Amino acid sequence: MALPKLTPEQRQAALAKAAETRVARARLLAEVKAGSISLEQLLGRDDEVAKRIKVSQALRALPGIGNVKAAQLMRQAEVDETRRLGGLGTQQRRKLIQAVTA
Repeated sequence: MALPKLTPEQRQAALAKAAETRVARARLLAEVKAGSISLEQLLGRDDEVAKRIKVSQALRALPGIGNVKAAQLMRQAEVDETRRLGGLGTQQRRKLIQAVTA
C-alpha cells in the first residue's frame, strides 16, 4: 500500500508532531535515568508517549542496567525484544518489576 501524498503543510505538521513526541519520550526516559520515576510508575502511566517506549529502552534507562542486563531481564520476563511498554501483559509487567527490584 502506497503512502498518502501529503501537502507541504501536512508534512511539516507531521514532522513537528514527531519531533514533539521524541522530545517528550527523551524527557520521560531522562526522569527514569535520574531516579525520579521508577519502572513500576512508568509501566503504570496511561499516556501514549509512555506506551510507545520500547521495553529494552526503558530498562536501559534504569541506573545500573546496560544492554546485556536488559536483555537478560527481558528473557527472564518472557518479553520479546521488539515489545513496547503498552503491549506488555499483566504477568510480563509483574515479572519485570520483580526482576528489577530484586
